[in-house]
Amino acid sequence: MNTEPCEKKKASGEEKEESVFRQEVRRDIETFRRLHGRRRLRFVYDYYRWKILGAVTILICLILAANILWQGHKPCRLRVCVVLNNDQYCTDWFDAFRKDLQSDGNKAAVEVNQDQPFDYDNIYYYIHELEVMTTVSSQRMDAAVCGPDMYSYLLSINACAPLDETLPADDFEPWNAEGLAVRSTAGLIIREDGTTDDSKASEGLFALDISGTAFGQNYNADQMLADGEEPAPLYFIIISNTEHTDDCVKLAEALMR
Repeated sequence: MNTEPCEKKKASGEEKEESVFRQEVRRDIETFRRLHGRRRLRFVYDYYRWKILGAVTILICLILAANILWQGHKPCRLRVCVVLNNDQYCTDWFDAFRKDLQSDGNKAAVEVNQDQPFDYDNIYYYIHELEVMTTVSSQRMDAAVCGPDMYSYLLSINACAPLDETLPADDFEPWNAEGLAVRSTAGLIIREDGTTDDSKASEGLFALDISGTAFGQNYNADQMLADGEEPAPLYFIIISNTEHTDDCVKLAEALMR
């Protein structure tokens, strides 16, 4: 069977379609050249605003994706997320900790993120959850210092390492004996009707209560409390997928002093 006429017709159709596209581009260029001043801007806005917006959106997404990949792979010995129960910053404390940690000769960066919001009283809490999940899954969080809201979310996504298996016994056993190791349930799934699914849940010692430490007394105060209300606790958590366990242990030891 001879298919040559069909192929020629298809090729000529493609050439015609391409020529029509070129004609439209040439026509728009000529129109743009004839216009002056604000009319040029109006022409671009009327005919190309959605194409430009789409291109800019794609470019921003590519830049954000590249930044996430770079942040996740650049040399860094420890990444800590700090979400206090108040509006304080603990920059001075972590500057001193960074200097002490790097005294071993390893000058790789120690990153402390104090700008991550997390508050279930905020109507945009789901954005906070998404940000934390993305940070954890991309291994850009090794440890966290946070209050009950973020701790409960880290438990729900199984992001907390069991401290009795992660910390050295010489550290963990005295802290546990003092009642500072917090036993919690991880992996609970909250259904839409408000009930819980505990089929994949597990109990463990996933956090240290650092509220009574020097760090907690300095940076967990000044909360807006009603009369007789106790301050919200402050926890230390090691993220389960961290590759920097040794430095997380050093951070725990510094916080518990």
